[in-house]
Amino acid sequence: MAAPPEKTMKNLTGKWNVNYKYSDSSEPGLIIQGISYLVRKGILAATLTLETNQYEAAPNPPNEAEPECWHIDIVQSASGMSTEERRCLDDTFRQHSDWLFGNVRGRSAWIGVEDIEDAYLKNGWLVEGEGGKNLILSHAESEDYGWTADQIWGFQEVDGERRHCRNIVITKGDQRAEFRFVYDYEE
Repeated sequence: MAAPPEKTMKNLTGKWNVNYKYSDSSEPGLIIQGISYLVRKGILAATLTLETNQYEAAPNPPNEAEPECWHIDIVQSASGMSTEERRCLDDTFRQHSDWLFGNVRGRSAWIGVEDIEDAYLKNGWLVEGEGGKNLILSHAESEDYGWTADQIWGFQEVDGERRHCRNIVITKGDQRAEFRFVYDYEE
């Protein structure tokens, strides 16, 4: 289902499923990330679901600043396996470790389309709200496997409908994978 109008970049709370009809294959990116063949095939055959909770609160450590910032907590699941991401949109690096990607340091921040340098990441975004920094940048660096992943989150028009999307670029050395995830809003 297309994103309802009340779903915005400041209200992503809910359940989102990857729409494989409109999404690109993530397999080239998973290969760069060192994900084994069997795990890749399991991920690619499963419905990928994001259970998202978005809110404003004090920043997470190591940032001890006073102003509140936006948080996005996500449980990402496929085939009964899940990973949890707790993002704080204050552009501060934080450590994360899970069974799939290993040890990663990442940061998330609000970003404007005019601030995006990579042509693939910049492509296709709807200008919504008051303009300015109305997209989300997620940047992750693998400490175990040497890859970097950049994502831009926002809304795009896909087949005539407004949908939540992520443009993703994963690199390691001279290897590069580009793909887009398009999401259906479930609830």
